[in-house]
Amino acid sequence: MIQQPDNLPDDQIEVWQQAVEYFERAYRMQVQGDIASAIRDYKVSIRLFPTTEAYTFLGWVYAHLKLYDAAIAACKQAINLDPTFGNPYNDLGAYLLEEERAAEAVPWLQQAILAPRYEARVFAYFNLGRAYERLGDWRHALDLYQQAVVESAEFLPAQHAVHRLLSQLN
Repeated sequence: MIQQPDNLPDDQIEVWQQAVEYFERAYRMQVQGDIASAIRDYKVSIRLFPTTEAYTFLGWVYAHLKLYDAAIAACKQAINLDPTFGNPYNDLGAYLLEEERAAEAVPWLQQAILAPRYEARVFAYFNLGRAYERLGDWRHALDLYQQAVVESAEFLPAQHAVHRLLSQLN
């Protein structure tokens, strides 16, 4: 899940490997619902060797607990470490949407779409569509939902959003 950084000094390889082990254990704990252990292990991973993935997933855990300020802060740390990674931009935008801060979410979601290292761009298109829909720009929202469908035809929330908005616009 986490790629070893290029040009990692020999004396840092073992520390990085330990950080990855804590990250992987944290993820397992998160999936199993042991949120406290997940938070602890993500933080240990970060203390050993900070990675954008560990900060992003820590933010995800905080958001699960509805601790959106902490989740947003973790995403910003992730972005500071690697501005090419799209996940924290999308997640940060999604957390702002949860807090009814759609206008603030827009630039973060736009950045997620542009991020070079992002495999799940469908979520950014969908969330940006949600933001524009909440802002009352239904045509722009529809375009973004349609782009999400282009990215992943199997993503049913985007399909439903397209149909819902089309019916409201007619």
